[in-house]
Amino acid sequence: MIFEWPVTVYYEDTDAGGVVYHSNYLKFFERARTELLRTIGVSQQVLLEQNIGFVVRHMDIDFLQGARLDDHLIVRTHVADLKKASLVFCQEIVNPAGKTLCKAMVKVACIDNLEMRPKAMPQSIVMELMDSER
Repeated sequence: MIFEWPVTVYYEDTDAGGVVYHSNYLKFFERARTELLRTIGVSQQVLLEQNIGFVVRHMDIDFLQGARLDDHLIVRTHVADLKKASLVFCQEIVNPAGKTLCKAMVKVACIDNLEMRPKAMPQSIVMELMDSER
């Protein structure tokens, strides 16, 4: 399953030339990952109450072409790898013509927020992610 999340580029997302500032692509990717989890019933607020968190462990990102003010973009996200305490998201930002502007592979670790150590993902999340990939 490829999850798609729409993003509109606002003035605050751009530099003085009207081009999306590089760090804002990370925000777009983060929002899409959060919304993917939300659509499968995962509330990060509930997880935090259980001292469970997700943190970015590693990211490979490729900036291919800049987006501009008022562009309407789509962030495409899918789970590329799922392990006991981590998962890898493959993400790309595309314009309405389908051209990829930026892409990233993002490894996210599940942690115990109190101990700041890796922790196995709750089985309910693993099952929902596996079901969403079918």
